[in-house]
Amino acid sequence: MTLASRPRLRWFLTACVALLSGGPLVIAVASLSGHGHRWVDILAQFVGPALVAATALFGLAVLLRSRSAGIATGLVLVLVGVAGSPQWFPARGWASEEADFTLYFANLFVGNGDADGIGRSIREAQPDIVVLVEVGDEARPALDAILSEFPHRVVTPRRPGGAGPSVSVIASRWPLAERPIDLMHAFAVAAEADTPSGPVTVAGVHLTRPWPYQYQWAQIIQTQELIAWRSGISGPLVLAGDFNSVSSARIGRMIRSEAGLIAAPGWPGTWPSFLPAWAGMTIDHVYRTPDLALTQRRIGRDNGSDHRPVIVRLVRSAETPAA
Repeated sequence: MTLASRPRLRWFLTACVALLSGGPLVIAVASLSGHGHRWVDILAQFVGPALVAATALFGLAVLLRSRSAGIATGLVLVLVGVAGSPQWFPARGWASEEADFTLYFANLFVGNGDADGIGRSIREAQPDIVVLVEVGDEARPALDAILSEFPHRVVTPRRPGGAGPSVSVIASRWPLAERPIDLMHAFAVAAEADTPSGPVTVAGVHLTRPWPYQYQWAQIIQTQELIAWRSGISGPLVLAGDFNSVSSARIGRMIRSEAGLIAAPGWPGTWPSFLPAWAGMTIDHVYRTPDLALTQRRIGRDNGSDHRPVIVRLVRSAETPAA
């Protein structure tokens, strides 16, 4: 017996599809509004999962052969796609013919003691620069072995955090000069790398969790401090971190508009790692100044963390940034 021969069941399923599409619709509207209120912002974080849900609902509407549900879910799918487009399709820039470099970023999770997994993940990525946050006491003793191919390192002092004490690290194949950076109750490390195509400032940060998991102004204050720090940096800058926010929501918009930085594409997702990457949220980002071009962004091999690593390949831009 088909659905066509059971009109009541078909009507019920169609109504369920239409009602469920209200969830992705609300998230799309919240993201498109650009409103910074905490309730709106927390909804805007879920554009990625909303796209997955909207796609599934559209597929169900097609299977039900419901024109009205198909149109409704199709419109929702388009709206979610538009809402997430700044996150998923940012400008990549025009690559010059200068030497490029690969950067690996990971939030290792403070309780992660899988030193072998961390090392394999980094080696497989073949990076030139490694940025790590939340290196806890389980993994910290193995840093020399994990980063044996990166002789130049900047390591922050061991600091207490919500999940336990940890350090942040920048490791490089090329010489590093540490640059001071201090954010309120946030983990941050910065250095200038002497790359073959010239100096590049590299920073790694870990902002606090958003409201309602922390008080609502914490992320905003940290981001304002980060923007103020960035204003004192000249030349190419790469800012990698766990921002606990997608790049199309409030924190990402602040970094993009006020710091003048460009995010690498936000798909596939980075968190939580137990979900398929296509269904996750990208709260781990690599931002760059316009004088750098992005040639590749990908997700790295699992390293035992609840976050997936992000790997980007960058090169000096062939474009001249506007003054």
